[in-house]
Amino acid sequence: MRLPFRARPAPPDAVGGEPPAPGPRPGAPDTPRDADRAGHALRAPSRLHAFNRYEIKYLVDSGTVRSLRDEFARRMDLDSHGGTAGYGVWSVYYDTARLRFYWEKIEGLRFRRKLRIRHYGDHCAVTDDTTVYVEIKQRVNRVTQKRRIALPYRLARELCDRRVPVEHDESQRAFVEEVLELVSGLDLRPVAMTGYQREAFVGRDADAGLRVTLDHRVRGRDRDFHLGADAENRLIVPAKLSVVEIKANERVPYWLTDLAARSNMSVVRMSKYCQSVEAFGRAPRSVFHVVDDDPAADLSPVTVTSEA
Repeated sequence: MRLPFRARPAPPDAVGGEPPAPGPRPGAPDTPRDADRAGHALRAPSRLHAFNRYEIKYLVDSGTVRSLRDEFARRMDLDSHGGTAGYGVWSVYYDTARLRFYWEKIEGLRFRRKLRIRHYGDHCAVTDDTTVYVEIKQRVNRVTQKRRIALPYRLARELCDRRVPVEHDESQRAFVEEVLELVSGLDLRPVAMTGYQREAFVGRDADAGLRVTLDHRVRGRDRDFHLGADAENRLIVPAKLSVVEIKANERVPYWLTDLAARSNMSVVRMSKYCQSVEAFGRAPRSVFHVVDDDPAADLSPVTVTSEA
């Protein structure tokens, strides 16, 4: 059964300061006032970010993916990092014991963050020396901001799990301190993992800055959070569906909006992180949860041993 969640009115824009601290969340556990104020201060949008962009997300079936892929290949270039086969994307998400970041997403807060460690490629080959990314992804009104640093996996775990400062150059100091404030101030811990196979296209000429991704076989797990663990992953989005994301710095070109309309694509608010949290029963299924029409196919186990 899908349970609706009532979104709280968004806070007014802050001028010269931070948005007001949130009140009690509908359907969410009560949060102590002091902890809420601390979390609010840590959630305030940072002045430092790698880039801003707008993101639009769709769910499409396998038949539509084939036609979309042909159109993207005609008008865009393949991401040089993925080649024709694409690449794996694996992420470990951090949250509070009461899933603060999850509830902020469900309620549609205009100012929200999430912290993750992400690896691109074959997760079964991850070792302590493998390069991964510690990322803070935040939403400020309609704009997505993402900042990250590359670290050996051992140091990424030192920073996020053991809350130990890691070596960094001066340009990364503010980011490392922000991560430490988040994990320590909100007592963050790993709560969900996601993985999928991604095809990526990048815009050319007038569409420079445009990026389109197709994510297939979206899986997750709620334990064994080491990226290299030989653990069971379960489909958290029906296998027949792929997630298509359009990411643009300023505008989405007309040909792409026209293609979405001709393909009867509808914008969705589905979050892979929230989908994983709900799929494993850590929170009731929200109105945004993607369900399989075939009950027998719901969350079938998928054991991954080696994958690009």
